[in-house]
Amino acid sequence: MNVQVLVAAMHQTDHALLEKMNIQSSAIVANQCDRNEIEDFVWNGHKIRYLNFTERGVGLNRNNALMRADGEICLFADDDMVYVDSYTQIVTDAFKQYPDADVMIFNLIEPIKTRYVIQKARRVSYLNFLRYGTARVAIKTKSIRNHGIYFNQCFGGGTEHCHGEDNLFLAECLKKGLKIYAVPFFIAELTEERASSWNTGYDEKYLRDQGVLYRTMSRRLWRLLCLQDAIRHCGKYGSSWLKIYRTMTRQKNRVF
Repeated sequence: MNVQVLVAAMHQTDHALLEKMNIQSSAIVANQCDRNEIEDFVWNGHKIRYLNFTERGVGLNRNNALMRADGEICLFADDDMVYVDSYTQIVTDAFKQYPDADVMIFNLIEPIKTRYVIQKARRVSYLNFLRYGTARVAIKTKSIRNHGIYFNQCFGGGTEHCHGEDNLFLAECLKKGLKIYAVPFFIAELTEERASSWNTGYDEKYLRDQGVLYRTMSRRLWRLLCLQDAIRHCGKYGSSWLKIYRTMTRQKNRVF
């Protein structure tokens, strides 16, 4: 199995990101910047492609790379990650260990832990997929292509709805019957050297976007999803669960 890294980046002016991220495989860097240019070259023996486009939106950025991917296994990445030296071996070994897996989710090293840490291998289902973000996801490219799965371009940084493109991607994988596993292996460290392009706190905009996200995810269960979120996370959101629920389900939120 060959591994390819698909990097969602912004404002890169040279190729220094490859060294910075410790890229040790082929890679496609989808670079949203101020020019339109495609660069193909070989770096440290690996095939590299830079997609420099003036477009904006993280879902579109990831789709630009995914459409052009030719690796058997692809890793989604952000430009503030540094891969461990053995990441290609870790990833291929995991897929060999779980040969029926279409999607694999790994751990990320953080200076301050904010993400869920996988302690033991398990299947990912509708009950637990919301805890995982794109930067820890690897896919069998053929499985994703055969089922026509891409990122929703209305969600995520640079779009109208500030987050959720990763949740919708995994939800679509589950809807299409793909097998997803979470495994307790660390593949990269987050440097967190740049501020989030979308996370300005759990304000009204965040909560309204969360409601739209749930409605896009499931027209039948979206209110229940809003309710469980409001009850479980009211402390984090800093308000009563009822006020949070009402904000999430407000009629003007329903644009899809």
